[in-house]
Amino acid sequence: MKAFVFPGQGAQFSGMGKDLYDNFDQARTMMLQANDILGFSLTDIMFEGSDEDLKQTRVTQPAIFLHSIISARLMTTHTPDMVAGHSLGEFSALVAAGVLGWEDALRLVSERALAMQEACEMQPGTMAAVLAMADERVAEICDSIDDIVVAANFNCPGQVVISGSLTGVDLACKALKEGGAKRALKLPVGGAFHSPLMQPAAERLEKAILATTFGTPQCPVYQNVSAKGETDKEVIRKQLLQQLTSPVRWTQSVEQMIADGATEFYEFGPGDVLKGLIKKINSEIIVG
Repeated sequence: MKAFVFPGQGAQFSGMGKDLYDNFDQARTMMLQANDILGFSLTDIMFEGSDEDLKQTRVTQPAIFLHSIISARLMTTHTPDMVAGHSLGEFSALVAAGVLGWEDALRLVSERALAMQEACEMQPGTMAAVLAMADERVAEICDSIDDIVVAANFNCPGQVVISGSLTGVDLACKALKEGGAKRALKLPVGGAFHSPLMQPAAERLEKAILATTFGTPQCPVYQNVSAKGETDKEVIRKQLLQQLTSPVRWTQSVEQMIADGATEFYEFGPGDVLKGLIKKINSEIIVG
């Protein structure tokens, strides 16, 4: 069975999508339409912007989303038996499964980016990568800290990202290193994504998600919140509402997809970060 997977923030690079724009009429049409929907020239920044320009959340998220869905449409004749996306990538997965139209999904992604940026400005936070410590132990140590800090991304065995207030993450990094983690390294991010500090963003995004039409998925969607294959569009909507303040359970999602019959994983989007993570979760699986 074939699984399609889609990356999240961090996969962007200057020049992304230019080859698709130059070589495929459908890509060019969709990108120009995206510029109109967003109200600014996303393509100019994707093709010619600096790394700093591309790091702006309002740019990064629509750019990765657009690149991912166009790649999935143009680069394969296969249809997926199941889909999943890492954080932001879940919106691309919902398009691939037929739950959302790409234009509606782009509007949600844009609103998500603006809401997250606003939440970051309201209450600064950060994230840190923790290496070579069991998932459960990372979560336990975060729970023991007397400040806001949580295990936010379970990326692969031995790689967990924590998220929270500036003080909370500093205290957790110290405790994690003392507790045996090989490294606890703060990341160059602008906020505490997938933590309780994203609650204002979740509330702002809720209106847009509730107002958007969701269709019945054509295949199971393995969502970050549950790490299970979901086929009920209202369950999918509910878990999308919870996503910004909940952990990305990527390790568990991939393990469940394999348990449910996935034999081949295909990553669509800029970069190949997920391929590497999937190989660390299960070295025998085919990734393309």
